[in-house]
Parts: sequence; C-alpha cells; structure tokens
Amino acid sequence: MSWEEALKLFDEAAKVAQIERKGKTMPYASANGHMFALLNKDGQLGIRLSKDEQHQFDQDHGAAPLVSHGAIMRDYVLIPQKLLAKKELLAAYLKKGLSHAMRLPAK
Repeated sequence: MSWEEALKLFDEAAKVAQIERKGKTMPYASANGHMFALLNKDGQLGIRLSKDEQHQFDQDHGAAPLVSHGAIMRDYVLIPQKLLAKKELLAAYLKKGLSHAMRLPAK
C-alpha cells in the first residue's frame, strides 16, 4: 500500500473518530501534549495504546511494534494493512489511543 493510500485511510478513520489529524510530512494525532497516532514515511500507521489494550490488540490482530526513523516507538502497535481498510474498527482504535493519551500526565 502506498503512503498516499495509507494517509487517505488514516484521514477517513480520524474523521469517523472525530479526531484531528495534524502534520503534513509526518501525519499524526495528539492530545494532552502526547502523540497517540503516527503515519511513518513507509506508510505504516501506529497507535499508542495502554499495556492492557496492547495485549488485547496482540491477541486480536497480532501486535508488532511501530518502528519510525530506526527507533521502536514505545507503547505503539503497528496497525496491520488489512485493518487499515476497516474504517470503523480503525476509528475505534484511534479513540482508544486518544483515551490513553488523555490519561497520561499533561505535557
């Protein structure tokens, strides 16, 4: 999947979740001073989840860490490409990421 296709799917799910997508060259979503979703240059989307939600995501979809600029992004799960096209489900995970970011201490 191309970066442009992944961006379109990210934007569609963010709209359903009523989340503002920011960034032009490195699209992301943030709240409370914390980034919780990121589309890297390889067209891979990662969402930051709580430990419990990461575990559940792993059971449901097989979690892999998100690597961006050669570094593993802490608490992020890599969203499988097959899940990117499931707008409602992806939106639900974006909402979970937002909820997790809002529970973190404000920056």
